[in-house]
Amino acid sequence: MSTASLFKWRHFLPEIILLNVRWYCRYSLSYRDLEEMMQERGVNVDHSTINRWVLKYAPELDKRIRPHLRPTNDSWRTDETYIKIKGVWKYLYRAVDSEGNTLDFMLSAKRDSKAAARFFRKVLKGQHTQAPRVITVDKNAAYPVAMEVLKADETIEKETELRQSKYLNNMVEQDHRHIKSIVKPMMGFKTFNSARRTLSGIEVMNMMRKGQVKGVKQGDTVSQVRVIEAIFGIAA
Repeated sequence: MSTASLFKWRHFLPEIILLNVRWYCRYSLSYRDLEEMMQERGVNVDHSTINRWVLKYAPELDKRIRPHLRPTNDSWRTDETYIKIKGVWKYLYRAVDSEGNTLDFMLSAKRDSKAAARFFRKVLKGQHTQAPRVITVDKNAAYPVAMEVLKADETIEKETELRQSKYLNNMVEQDHRHIKSIVKPMMGFKTFNSARRTLSGIEVMNMMRKGQVKGVKQGDTVSQVRVIEAIFGIAA
């Protein structure tokens, strides 16, 4: 979708829209926090409008940033964490490599072998990922079953090692904490779809924070802005 059609009929500049999406997905802010912050800058925008921006443009940011991700290595750390949606706990599957770079993520209603296998398949489709040499997981019994299925249909090489070790999985568990700190002010999601869309933006901004995007240095917010505006075609 072209930039012109993507922002067509919007009453605010694309720069303002992307600023709000970026801040919401990067920092521990509520929609009302952003509404007040925009008012201080002379921009009157309702928090519900910012919500609509996030739901529309966070998945678009995820899609556009994928071709620009740096390659990751073949040692995976996989785990799932809890996300509350309409008062019910759901599961956010996440994987990082041995250097802490995000491989991928997936929101799931269930925590079973089918969900684990579906997540592994999603990771393998990434342009920045490579076939795993070893996958480290916790003691969740669903992972060995998922691995058997994937090896049987030759999705994963038979030589791939599944290593169940909670201690070695501390890296991905630490990474969960950053995502949870961003989600906390949101006070839970109303629908599965809104959670999925919002989390896609949060995860992408986390990748940018870690310096996983080409042209972005770790912790450099200026380069983050420059790259995001460039991939949306609004760079000055």
